[in-house]
Formats: sequence, C-alpha cells, structure tokens
Amino acid sequence: MKKTLPLILVFASFHLLAQTGEEEAVRSVINRLFDGMRAGDSAAVRSVFHPSARLQTTYVKKGIPILQSETADKFVQAVGTPHTEIWDEKIWSLDLHIDGNLATAWTDYTFFIDKKMSHCGVNAFHLFKSREGWKITQVTDTRRRNNCQTEANDATAEIDALLNNWHKAAATADEDVFFGSMAPGAVYLGTDASEKWKKEVFEEWSKKYFERETAWSFTPKNREVYFSKNGKTAWFDELLDTWMGICRGSGVLQKEGSSWKLAHYNLAIMVPNERVQDLLKMMKEEGDK
Repeated sequence: MKKTLPLILVFASFHLLAQTGEEEAVRSVINRLFDGMRAGDSAAVRSVFHPSARLQTTYVKKGIPILQSETADKFVQAVGTPHTEIWDEKIWSLDLHIDGNLATAWTDYTFFIDKKMSHCGVNAFHLFKSREGWKITQVTDTRRRNNCQTEANDATAEIDALLNNWHKAAATADEDVFFGSMAPGAVYLGTDASEKWKKEVFEEWSKKYFERETAWSFTPKNREVYFSKNGKTAWFDELLDTWMGICRGSGVLQKEGSSWKLAHYNLAIMVPNERVQDLLKMMKEEGDK
C-alpha cells in the first residue's frame, strides 16, 4: 500500500545575511520544525505551532484546482508515526517580512524522499508572536513535479555568466542575447547626460550599431556582486576596458523564476580627481563656443 505523506513535510535549515534578532527568532522556529521532523519528535514539532494552527496545500489535478486542509494536530501525529524514509525538504530561498507580532516567510523548496525527488513548490508561513515567542499559525504550500531545482545554485557564478555573455553579445552584435538578458522595462544609463533609455527605446536607438559586426566592445576586468536577504535581487559594480579607457559599470538584477535578468545598468567614465578641474574647464570652453 502506498503511504500518504502529510500535507506539510520537512523544512530544511537555511541562512540569512545580516539578520535582526526577530529574524533569527523566526528562523529558529522554522528550523525547530525541521529538526523535529528529522528526529520524529512530535513534541518538538508541536511546540512550534500555535494551538489554532492549520496546514494547507494546493495543487492542480486533471485541470481542477485543489485546496486541502488539515490541523496541526494531525500533522504532529504523522511526525510521531514511525517511518523509515528520510523526509528532506531543501529550501532554496527565503523572503521574510515582520511587522509587530506578525511574520510571513515565503520559501522555494524541493522535497526529497531519501535522495529521490518527490515534488517542489513554495511554502508560505504565517507566524504570530505570542507570550511564549513566535508560533506558526498557518503553512500553505504548492506542489508540482516539473521544473524543480535539485541542487543549490552558485548565484554569483550565474550572474557572472549572464553579464559576461551580455558584454560578449554587444561585441559580436548578437541583438537577441543582448536584449534578451534585460528585464522588461529595464533602464540603461550611458555616459552622456542625455543617454537614459528604457529597454525598448535603447533597442531602437542601437539598431544601427547591431547591424555591424561589433556594436561596441567592453571587456570586464573585475566585478563585485551583492545580494538581498531573500536572494531575489542582486546589485554589482565592475570595471570595463573600453575605447573610452577604463569605465565603471554598475547595475541591478532581478531573479525571474530560475533566471536572472538585468533591470538597471549605469555606465560611467572614470575621471581621476586631479583631472576634474581640467575637465570642467574644457567643458565650459566647449559650451562657450
């Protein structure tokens, strides 16, 4: 007989950058749920739930949307029922929000039975800060079996590859890759004060350049990448070897599904501080002509 898994399974440990005390406390509650599941410790799992907590899961079966609910008590009972399989739910990201005594946590996950992938989706936690501390009041998850992530990604490497290919696309006049790497509504800031373009306008303006063998050729020399707490937004700065000399590029990327897209880019010419006055004088002379 095929064993039916409980609606909410096991939540893997994860790490947040620059956590506040409250963020750490919420994380600890979810980690205790994970630890209790691993140990089959129903008492430990019961301790993280509010008495009124419920669990829900939603999925589509034969084209029909389904919503199932169960009490936390039933889930706790399932945890305490002996089972030989390891229920391992890996968390790939966490988006945490706290206001007063309300917290929400949105996590992407993939669930494994032992080492075999079962399904993936999103978990949505609601937590309430009671006199005893943070308690889970509800968890709702989605489930699917396609397009599931099965291992942790190196986000910095993904962004490096995207930006390197983006610069290469300009050097080889590959219009599809260049603009395909940019998010809808992306903004490009050039070195001239007038060069502020939305993606669609930038694409139209640059057509004459992409008709050549090379639109323009900028070679990255180094790059630093930074991430938001939820891992969905990244920003970076880089030095570029260009026909204008060394320039600095900086920008913002957004994660759309499993892919990164460039949302904002700013290109700036590097002017040594000791040459600024000379530059200003030259620009004034040009303006006076």
